[in-house]
Amino acid sequence: MTGLAAIGAGLAAIAAGLGIGLVGSNAVQGIARQPEATKQINGAMILAAALVEGVAIIGMVLSFLIK
Repeated sequence: MTGLAAIGAGLAAIAAGLGIGLVGSNAVQGIARQPEATKQINGAMILAAALVEGVAIIGMVLSFLIK
């Protein structure tokens, strides 16, 4: 793995961690404000976290393909 690929993979992992952290934080705030909407918020949170993780995986794969 070249240096640029390692930097790209690291940035993708950091971005995914920040994105999922923000999604989780906002979901907890939403549930605290409207407890009756817990199921809807959890579903949206899981979908958003999966999309963020998918983008991170694509970023890592692309960083490994760049040589």
